[in-house]
Amino acid sequence: MRVKCVLCDKIESIIDDSVQAKRLRNRPIHTFMCKDCEERITRRTNERIATGNFNLYKPAQVEDEW
Repeated sequence: MRVKCVLCDKIESIIDDSVQAKRLRNRPIHTFMCKDCEERITRRTNERIATGNFNLYKPAQVEDEW
């Protein structure tokens, strides 16, 4: 299966029977990112976390009413 990276528009091939290919076929909201872009985003995020000015906002946990 040929896929296109959403950030750099690089075209790559992935195995047709892989879980990632199945997700891309069955759920159009899922997007593909190449390894280079994924590593770059991870590295840059870790750099921002290391500065101390990075706030990760997590959704508030709702307590069950049961």
